[in-house]
Amino acid sequence: MDVRAKVIEIIAEQAMLEPGDVTPQHTLSDLGIDSLGLVESIFAIEEAFDISVPFNANNPEDSSFDISSVEAIIGAVEGLIKDQS
Repeated sequence: MDVRAKVIEIIAEQAMLEPGDVTPQHTLSDLGIDSLGLVESIFAIEEAFDISVPFNANNPEDSSFDISSVEAIIGAVEGLIKDQS
């Protein structure tokens, strides 16, 4: 599975955009994703990749899971997948 493409697909779905409209440089707020959308995206990512994201929805700044941009999320997911192998 292409991690990058799947993460972009999940984020695009949450933002109600086409995957082609989501770039790695976008932040979630650029895409109009609020905190509820972020949590739903995290759940979808966990399910898609069978991983557990160390994410504190009440205080995302305290999380080791970087949500600063689409690229950061892709990197964090790739790291979690690698850690599980």
